[in-house]
Amino acid sequence: MTVVFYPPSYPRLIEGTPYASAPPLPTTFNADGKSLQNPTPESLSTAYTEFPDPIRKVPGMESFDVHIYYHEPNKQQKEFARSLWERIRYEFPELKCHRFWEKPIGPHLTAMFEVNLFTPAQFGAFVPWLMMHRGPLSALVHPHTGDELHDHLVSGFWLGEKMPIDITRLDFELEKETLVVDWPKIKSS
Repeated sequence: MTVVFYPPSYPRLIEGTPYASAPPLPTTFNADGKSLQNPTPESLSTAYTEFPDPIRKVPGMESFDVHIYYHEPNKQQKEFARSLWERIRYEFPELKCHRFWEKPIGPHLTAMFEVNLFTPAQFGAFVPWLMMHRGPLSALVHPHTGDELHDHLVSGFWLGEKMPIDITRLDFELEKETLVVDWPKIKSS
């Protein structure tokens, strides 16, 4: 088994934005005594209406994938997963819902189905809904940025138990700073 450590660099998020020259943030607390007062906004963040770069924003192309996994030998989980798949298709017909796979497919080592999200409004409606309705199932939510390895392993997040993914099935190129480590082989007796 090979493990890939993919250390991305993280820039300071204030530099290069209008906030870089803003006055210091207030340190006064709100009436609740826990949260801090924020500056009065001039307008809402554009993140309410469009995904931030580098998330794909091409009309008709998904910006996020949601993979919902179930253990195919477990009859109860499979039935629940199918009922969730049906409910999603009725409740969110504007989303692209892929076929219900009864076996592992692609980099996914567990049976699953996929739902695509296209707008921040869909993301904001669907992900909290899924949190409350996924039952015993796990879900991977990941963006599309053009870097499948980073999208699945670094930028994505899990609802429920983290499931294994075969990264050799993802489209990526190793860079100089990428460290690939092979686990030591253990001899069986």
